[in-house]
Amino acid sequence: MFELLDYFLHLDEILPEITSAYGTWTYAILFLIIFLETGVVVTPFLPGDSLLFAAGAVAALDNSGLNVVFLFILLTLAAILGDTANYWIGHTIGPRAFSGNIPFLKKEYLERTHQFYEKYGGKAIVLARFVPIVRTFAPFVAGIGSMNYSRFIFYNVFGGVLWCAIFIFLGYFFGNLPFVKRNFELVIIVIILISLLPPVVEYFQSRRAKAIRTDAAES
Repeated sequence: MFELLDYFLHLDEILPEITSAYGTWTYAILFLIIFLETGVVVTPFLPGDSLLFAAGAVAALDNSGLNVVFLFILLTLAAILGDTANYWIGHTIGPRAFSGNIPFLKKEYLERTHQFYEKYGGKAIVLARFVPIVRTFAPFVAGIGSMNYSRFIFYNVFGGVLWCAIFIFLGYFFGNLPFVKRNFELVIIVIILISLLPPVVEYFQSRRAKAIRTDAAES
């Protein structure tokens, strides 16, 4: 666990080594990592935000061999395809988990998930892009809940473009500033903490709304 965290915090050192060793194959490596991080529910531990930021920073170096525009297009495609694959995995395999053979997975949970994504699906898919772990599971659950695919793909594309643009170009324009380079580990930690803000805010808002409803019912 700590070795994995150390890897994330030193992507600024690891990526230049990869580009030096593999050249243009670096694009394929980055594509695969982003695709797996967003597209396979068993690999949520792979770097997402931090990798995009570090890749943008490395692309800004004169000798990196990476073109930031091509990098943005390629990794956006990886993110969109990853979520799409995850959706269809959930859509195809997910419902079988609710067949009644597994006691704690009830049919009503599937119906509730469907209702939730029909009401909040767009917001959930876009926001999930910026939340580690949740980013990997959101499209899978959307597929399980049979969220309308045309609605899903719209927010999938919008969220993928927004996510990649923000982190890649933040890295490209600011990743090589002296302060950022000296404190890269701290910057990555801040990125992770900011990424966790949406679910925290949503949690406290839902608790507040529930408390208000409870008080109103008692009065």
